[in-house]
Amino acid sequence: MRRRSSSTMARFPVAVAAAVALYLASAAQLPAAWAHVHASADNAVRGAMAIVTLQVPNESNTGAMTTALSVALPDVASARTESMPGWTATLDRDAASGGVHSVTWTATPGGGIGPDQFALFRISVKLPDTDTVSLPATQTYSDGTVVKWDQPPQPGGGEPEYPAPTLTLAAGPVAAHGHRPPSAAPAEPASAPPRPTSPDNTARLLGGAALVVAALGIALALIRRRA
Repeated sequence: MRRRSSSTMARFPVAVAAAVALYLASAAQLPAAWAHVHASADNAVRGAMAIVTLQVPNESNTGAMTTALSVALPDVASARTESMPGWTATLDRDAASGGVHSVTWTATPGGGIGPDQFALFRISVKLPDTDTVSLPATQTYSDGTVVKWDQPPQPGGGEPEYPAPTLTLAAGPVAAHGHRPPSAAPAEPASAPPRPTSPDNTARLLGGAALVVAALGIALALIRRRA
């Protein structure tokens, strides 16, 4: 019995080390996933008016501020930006058609998105009559760094390093001016944009579970040894 307990105890350091390694490896993946620019909409319906929200985190490793964000639009017929303290917004309109090609937000001097912060940029637009809409974005930092979020999904559905913010649009009847007809069910009230999916919770749960399993093994071994 003593020999079996000694053998079991000898395996505990290995189990604990493996649990800690799993936790650290999972945690190391968090910053890259959180750094993506994400787009969401309150009424993502083909051809409808919607408020599109871009969630932009600061991913600088040097402590630089995000001082500008430019987003390409699919030549939308109508666009308006939300008033945002500390930022000025400029719409690039086509002089002939009136369509909007892009929108650029610029921080006031000394302002911007600081390290470990994010900001929400909202714009009201008429969505195109397509299944999906891509919104390539360019993020500029105070140290001159420019990050282009414009890469399409990889073959097979994989996510590239710098994915372009994308919206999936639902089909639905749309009346004039992009509003649903009176017979349609009333739209649910707009809610805060969802946080981007991040492996933060999953990584912590996996690491925590592994450590718990190792701890339980130690406890059981101590009980057997005393017995």
